[in-house]
Amino acid sequence: MIMSDQGMEGVFAAVASLPGLIVAVFMIIVTWIIFQKAKKPGWAAIIPIYNIFVFLQIVGRPLWWFILLLIPFVNIIIMIILMVDLAKKFGKGGGFAVGLILLPPIFMAILAFGKAKYKK
Repeated sequence: MIMSDQGMEGVFAAVASLPGLIVAVFMIIVTWIIFQKAKKPGWAAIIPIYNIFVFLQIVGRPLWWFILLLIPFVNIIIMIILMVDLAKKFGKGGGFAVGLILLPPIFMAILAFGKAKYKK
């Protein structure tokens, strides 16, 4: 039996989206663990928008910064600041913050699964 072009497109789309799905699930797990290390509910990692408010609490920034995250280009600068703050809260330096900015899945996993402790 030969598959039609539409069938092959569907298979290709499913296979192509698999890596993204794997990374998304991995990031949910990692964020869940980081939230728990910061004494916040881990389940907050899976609630859209609320997870940003929890993240802002963890890094010690005011909740109104959420609005800044909605502004194009400004949000990039704010996320850089938040990643630097996250690194500091876990006792890490500037080099680690650069890693959080450039390779978040790897460096957030290091925070989650490593020995880093949250410092209020």
